[in-house]
Amino acid sequence: MTPATQAKRCFGGFHYWISALLALALIPCLKRLNLPVSFDWAKLASAFWLVLAAQSIFVATLLYLIGFPRRETLGPAIQRLRRDKTSIGFILVFFAILVWRLTWAQALVLTVDTLAILEFRERLKSGNLRKVLSAALTPACYLFAGFLLIFAYNDIILSLRFYGAADATFSAMDKWLLHGASVSTLCHWAVHIFPVSVFSFLELIYFGMFAQIGAALLLTSLYYGKSRGLRFVGTILTAYYLALVLFYLWPSQGPYYLCTVHFSEFPNMLRTYAIQKQSILNSQALWNHAPLRRISTDYYIAFPCMHIVQPLIALWFLRRWKRIVAVLIAYDVLLVAAILLLEWHYAVDLLGGVLVALAAIALVDGREFWMWITSRPLKAAAV
Repeated sequence: MTPATQAKRCFGGFHYWISALLALALIPCLKRLNLPVSFDWAKLASAFWLVLAAQSIFVATLLYLIGFPRRETLGPAIQRLRRDKTSIGFILVFFAILVWRLTWAQALVLTVDTLAILEFRERLKSGNLRKVLSAALTPACYLFAGFLLIFAYNDIILSLRFYGAADATFSAMDKWLLHGASVSTLCHWAVHIFPVSVFSFLELIYFGMFAQIGAALLLTSLYYGKSRGLRFVGTILTAYYLALVLFYLWPSQGPYYLCTVHFSEFPNMLRTYAIQKQSILNSQALWNHAPLRRISTDYYIAFPCMHIVQPLIALWFLRRWKRIVAVLIAYDVLLVAAILLLEWHYAVDLLGGVLVALAAIALVDGREFWMWITSRPLKAAAV
């Protein structure tokens, strides 16, 4: 390995050092600001390891079926079912029991997850189980540890900086970008035009973004190996670390914070309504140094929009599979609509998200990023 290659690899792995430094500084910072040195482990474990893991396996299975040849995906499974038709009955009974105990959507996700795991285990060569588990779980654990830091430093920053300091600035920038319009006017126009079911669908798209990231992590780790999976997680965390710096410099809540009619006109039966209202209350409590019991899954960064950053990073790591990329791009177009019509972010937050995603990819996966950029003119010339 040449010295230049070693330097690139060390620089690409700098996120480990940042994670370690943030972890070392965490307890002193929490104690200095009278914040709790404890986490809401029950909520964190259920949200990350149970719900998100189940959703991620489900989405990864769908993307695998879309992106890979049928002879590799459904073909072997269908042949196995034809040889053992009794297993079809067991699957239907299993699904029926889950529907009886849960919702049909939860039953579908758990049934697909179970079949996918059993099929994956069936195809594994002997002795590879430990390697596969390490390839998937090691990056997942690193991502979980990184999110603990992000949640904690969210609270730290809001204890030091006024939570809406930059909202007026971003709102003014939006009016310039949108020629006098705003995300709030767009949102409330849509509220008067479309039924609540449209916004429920947009919420499904908005909160479903996290399963897309989990699926990308699984596909990247299982196909390329643990090292590539860790690089994917490192890119995600690097983007979040950049976002924390920007959040400290320009803290903001989002357009719903300045909108005087948001909570009177926005449908109050939506999950978004409750989360946005609670976000303002929690931000006020942190700024006023009110006692906090535990650090939980509360998240406050508006600029940059990490709902754009993470899908862009996922697209970069999944770029080899064109059909998967096409499906995710279609999903992400709907995601942009959800971000704006649910009044989560300013338009400038989206632009900031694109820049942060590019910066994180360049910092962590710079060698491949540079090769990809330089190969574009060559391919165009060949065509």
